[in-house]
Amino acid sequence: MVGPVVVGNPVRSPVLLIGQAPGPHEGELGRPFAWTAGKQLFKWFAPLGLDETGFRNRVYMAAVCRCFPGKRASGGDREPSPAEIANCAGWLDREIELNRPTLVIPVGRIAIEQLLGPAPLADVIGRKHRARRAGHDFEAIPLPHPSGASTWFKMEPGRSLTQKALSLIGRHAAWRAITSTSR
Repeated sequence: MVGPVVVGNPVRSPVLLIGQAPGPHEGELGRPFAWTAGKQLFKWFAPLGLDETGFRNRVYMAAVCRCFPGKRASGGDREPSPAEIANCAGWLDREIELNRPTLVIPVGRIAIEQLLGPAPLADVIGRKHRARRAGHDFEAIPLPHPSGASTWFKMEPGRSLTQKALSLIGRHAAWRAITSTSR
């Protein structure tokens, strides 16, 4: 993997977003979801009451892996290996222990699998799930990865299921708590 380590703002929040790993630009920009995928992600959250700045200041952002995994020989970003995921798991566990979120938003297949196990996106997106990790129970509302390379959320059933997931997030008590208070 390629450093530097990328982490979100040190925010105490009942909402935790878990991404897969930083992309090639996030290290130099010093924040998660700072490039193309972030543009789409923050477009999803703006109608729910948080623009990018508000989101970064009110939601704790973590990742399955903390460094960019590098490029594949065939082009495109490489997915973190199981060993890399295991190597970074303690950081994610500790963030869950410290923040004790009531809502976790895993973004993309790899993040979703860390909480819910492997399943087709159509079976997990658009639903609220009970989950447990690091000795803490919470609700998880998964989202697909907002990467420009992904088309899943742009066509059916992904489009409708993504909107359903965003509606569930917007109605969740933890989300309402961070969007209804002025900070």
